[in-house]
Amino acid sequence: MKISTKGRYALRVMVDLASREEGVYTPLRDVAERQGVTVKYLEQIIPLLHRAGYLKSFRGNAGGYRLSKAPANYTVGDILRTAEGSLAPIACLDAEENDCERREICCTLPFWTGLNKVINDYVDGVTLADLLEDWKAHSGDRYAI
Repeated sequence: MKISTKGRYALRVMVDLASREEGVYTPLRDVAERQGVTVKYLEQIIPLLHRAGYLKSFRGNAGGYRLSKAPANYTVGDILRTAEGSLAPIACLDAEENDCERREICCTLPFWTGLNKVINDYVDGVTLADLLEDWKAHSGDRYAI
């Protein structure tokens, strides 16, 4: 499993917005500037997060984006799955039920199943609030997520 730039940037956008004052809309160009990402690239990611209900948007002069819920209510796993799709290390574990014709005789399936569980337990055990807290503790006065 390799997380693409889409997944990494989606997570950075969410942490960036989590670091803003609650309830205040942030223009996408401000997020892009802070994160060193083009607005055009973020315009491909933001709709995914918005459709998932993670962001609220507001048009106009004071417009932009903000989180729909408190940072503690978002897991890294939810955000990465929204941007990337399944985080399963192999294709036969993508669906809820493994329909691989070799599942009954596959000697490596227990390993892949265990790895899948470790990945999901880890990403689902870390929230935006956790990332924000860690970032604040290690960044001092610097601002780069």
